[in-house]
Amino acid sequence: MSGLLVRDGEVGERRVDVRVAGGWVAEIGTLRPRPGETVLDAAGGAVLPGLHDHHLHLLSLAAARESVRCGPPEVTNLEQLVAALRAAPGGWVRGVGYHESVAGILDRAVLDRLEPARPVRVQHRGGALWMLNSRAVAALRLRDEPGVELGADGQPTGRVWRADALLRERLGTPPPPDLAAVGRRLAELGVTGVTDATPHLDDDTVALLASGTLPQRVHLLGAPAGAALPERVTVGPHKILPPDHVPPDWDALHAEVTAAHAVGRAVAIHAVTRESLVVALAVLAEAGPLPGDRIEHAAIVGDDLLPLLAETGPVVVTQPGFVAERGEEYRRDLPEAEHAELYRYASLRRAGIRVVPSSDAPFASEDPWRTIAAAVHRRTAGGAVVGAGERVAAGDVLAGLLAPLEDPGGAPRRVAVGAPGDLCVLRVPLEVALREPGAGVVRATVCGGVLGYDAG
Repeated sequence: MSGLLVRDGEVGERRVDVRVAGGWVAEIGTLRPRPGETVLDAAGGAVLPGLHDHHLHLLSLAAARESVRCGPPEVTNLEQLVAALRAAPGGWVRGVGYHESVAGILDRAVLDRLEPARPVRVQHRGGALWMLNSRAVAALRLRDEPGVELGADGQPTGRVWRADALLRERLGTPPPPDLAAVGRRLAELGVTGVTDATPHLDDDTVALLASGTLPQRVHLLGAPAGAALPERVTVGPHKILPPDHVPPDWDALHAEVTAAHAVGRAVAIHAVTRESLVVALAVLAEAGPLPGDRIEHAAIVGDDLLPLLAETGPVVVTQPGFVAERGEEYRRDLPEAEHAELYRYASLRRAGIRVVPSSDAPFASEDPWRTIAAAVHRRTAGGAVVGAGERVAAGDVLAGLLAPLEDPGGAPRRVAVGAPGDLCVLRVPLEVALREPGAGVVRATVCGGVLGYDAG
């Protein structure tokens, strides 16, 4: 491709043409096509910088596309779970998205009854827990080792916590995940940049994510500082993932934060419980915050923590989509007083706390337009509203999706001469698109000057 010309697009309040050449926005105005240049007619649709997802998991997203869905909304009861497991193709059965509302927390004995013929591993939708049947436990040679839960008899129960590295080691080298399919899907949604929030990436995984298979820019929280990476791949804050199933460990968290800060690297601390957020903020206050520090999720934030959040200054990377996708479970399982504290957004902004939206895909939908709609409406699948006071205007959510990967919560990027050639072209003007956000408004996506998606 010798270049790309987007004709008659809405940029701000103007209808103009946008030329992309050499991976950058080269000209904006009334322009004539050049020989060999690809021409895309926006027909008055908005031309935006490409959207950024500030927290997802690329390899898990790729794997989830090839796995069996074992939880809501596809699977809601035991009979449906049995049918899903037994209909899965192949030798090993890999299930994802499970929630205990289906059939409780599973163990090897339960899974042996559901699917006795093949090794089975099912991931809880929270991402921290895998549940295995006896064939899988035996095949992976699990015993008394970190992350492997033992029963009263000293034998593995089939529940494995925060031990993905162990499972990968025992499973052996799997076929390469289809990152190209993930890249195509994200491009269909207008996404041109992602932050992979998976911690402790080894050299092979970093190389895979940086291989150029994905057309999007990639920002890695789990890569080592100083890793040699290509132009469109960068290293972000150091991801810290304390275990959710045990009380927060102050000393361990303090040591990891201070070690990262000592070499000038900000941190991104996973905090989904009230207790983990309290400890994370207290550690940041004690160690001294660093620009670029992040709190991932902040799933439950009490009013009493707002001043400390504002004082320590991390950006909160939230996931409004969980309210829409899991809201009915939250309403059933959590005290009503906590409903207004879930995935707060508007109140954080009012308190002067920087906040940015993200998906946490594959644990919620990767569709950023669903993220916008969820933040605007705060409505569950059953139609109930959870935390009405946390609603945010669609334009404000979009501004978060336009923030740079390296500066979540910062000023939104603009389509301007000299800006990277990462564009999201809509079918309609922006005002129309934000009235009822949906992925159908995406007309085309340009990644690094290359047309990555064209709906025609």
